[in-house]
Amino acid sequence: MSQSDWLAERFESHRRHLEAVAYRMLGSRVEADDAVQEAWLRLSRSDTAAIENLGGWLTTVVARVSLDMLRARRARHEDQMTRPEQLLAVPTADDPEEDAVVADSVGAALVIVLDALTPTERLAFVLHDLFAVPFEEIATIVGRSPGATKMLTSRARAKVRGSGPVADTDPARRRAIIDAFLAASRGGDFDALVALLHPDVVLEADAAAIRMGSPATVNGAAAVAGTFAGRAQAARPALIDGAVGIAWAVGGQTKVAWDFSIVDAKIVHIDMLASPELLAELGVTMLRR
Repeated sequence: MSQSDWLAERFESHRRHLEAVAYRMLGSRVEADDAVQEAWLRLSRSDTAAIENLGGWLTTVVARVSLDMLRARRARHEDQMTRPEQLLAVPTADDPEEDAVVADSVGAALVIVLDALTPTERLAFVLHDLFAVPFEEIATIVGRSPGATKMLTSRARAKVRGSGPVADTDPARRRAIIDAFLAASRGGDFDALVALLHPDVVLEADAAAIRMGSPATVNGAAAVAGTFAGRAQAARPALIDGAVGIAWAVGGQTKVAWDFSIVDAKIVHIDMLASPELLAELGVTMLRR
C-alpha cells in the first residue's frame, strides 16, 4: 500500500466522526462536507509523522474550519435559520435506536444553538457537550484560557437548556449599545457606563493583554466602569468574530479588541483580546463611526 493510500484509509476511518462534528457545528450538509474536505486537504499537505493523535488533530482542524465558516456567515449578516427537520436528519448510525436517541437529544438542542449562540459559544458547546472534547483542547482553538472556555460553554449550555437568557444578536441594537458604551468611556461618564453594565459583569483579558498591563479579570459593574471611564479615546467600533465590539488599531493593524456579550440590553461579559494570532483569526474589521 502506498503512503497516500494508507493516509486516505486512515482519514476515511475518521470521516464519520468529522462529518458529525462539522454538521452539528454548521447545520448544513453541504458546508459540513466542505469542512471535512478542507481537513483532508490540510492533512495531505502536512507532515503526518509529527501528528501523534490523528483523530484529535483532524477534529481540531474541522472545528477551526467550521468556526471560520460561522464567522464568515455572521460577518455577512446572514440570517440562515436552520429548520428543525434539517438538524434532525443527522448522519445515520449503524444502530437505528441510536439514530433516534441522537435525533431527539441533539437535533432539537442544535436549533437553539445555531439560532442564538455566537460562533465561539457554538464551537465550545458542540465540542465539549456533544463530543466530550476537553476544555484544554477547545481553549487552543478559541484562543482563550481553559477557565474562560469553561465559562463560555456554561453560557452556551444555559441558552440551549433554556435556563438562561438568549444573547442579543440584533446588529442595530448591539451597535447602539456599543456606541453608547464607547461614548461614555471617552467622556468619563461613570454613571452611564454602570447603567450599560450588568451588575455581575466580568472583564477578562487574554495572556497578551495581561502582559500589556491589564488585570486578568475585573468583576462587577462599578469596577469595570472604573476601568473604562475616561479611556478608549482611540478605540473605534469594529466587527469582532462577526459581532460589533470595539478595537484599537495603529497603522491599520489591530492591537487590542474588546468582544462584548450582551443580554437584555446589558453588557454581561467583555473579553479583552491582544494576541496577534487570535486577532488575525477573528478578522477584526473597523466600522465607520
